[in-house]
Amino acid sequence: MQDSFVYLHDREEIEKFLRKDVFLNIYGIGDLDDFFWPHTCWFGHRSEDEIDAVVLLYTGMELPTLIALSENADGTRKLLKSIDHVLPETFYGHFSPALESAFQFTHSVVSHGKYFRMALLDNRIVSGTDCGETTRLDSSDLDEILEFYRMSYPGHWFDTRMLETGQYFGIRRDERLVSIGGIHVFSPEYGVGALGNIATLPDFRGRGLGKTVTARVCQSLLKYVVHIGLNVRSDNIAAVSCYEKLGFNKMASYGEFMITRNDADKDE
Repeated sequence: MQDSFVYLHDREEIEKFLRKDVFLNIYGIGDLDDFFWPHTCWFGHRSEDEIDAVVLLYTGMELPTLIALSENADGTRKLLKSIDHVLPETFYGHFSPALESAFQFTHSVVSHGKYFRMALLDNRIVSGTDCGETTRLDSSDLDEILEFYRMSYPGHWFDTRMLETGQYFGIRRDERLVSIGGIHVFSPEYGVGALGNIATLPDFRGRGLGKTVTARVCQSLLKYVVHIGLNVRSDNIAAVSCYEKLGFNKMASYGEFMITRNDADKDE
């Protein structure tokens, strides 16, 4: 049967494929949840009636994000090329190594660095960490949180809706937020959580605060989910080391890119 490229609408079908590599696809699995699903668009590559590649376009943020993480480089590259005409003119991309080449002749492809996908494989350390200094954050803290990220993490990917999950925690010193840990994805229904927006004010770094808020988020997530993962820049040695000491392991590497359609292609 000839290959075909399709929109995917069946959550069970998508989940079955993604579960083949839970940690590589942990963000995608979480996005199947009702909380995230309305902001997703899924594309699949079929070969002989079976899906062998899946790509997700997440539109829940101002800048859409295209997630293409796969061990099947050939099938995923074909899929990316086939959906080029339905993608936004500008989007952010998470690509397994070399998959960005699918856009090299039609788009400006600007690297934003190499990242590791890490997974919590041993939860004994986070479970035993003293997190008594942390406090749960909610919508009443929003203005303070936004100011915190402006100062500590200007390029953050904080979505204010995530506060509704109850999975954001902070540490205050002198009534000021100095460290925050939270999530990008959280789905008790699908049993997955992905940490995100973990940061500490510059003047308070090196004191173990990031480790504490990270452990606290994990402690909370473990009441609801089985699998916990995160993304971290590969050159952020301090963060990688912190996560490893908490029981996280590197599972895969990928690249992040800003992708913008070339002017000539826009005019066609």
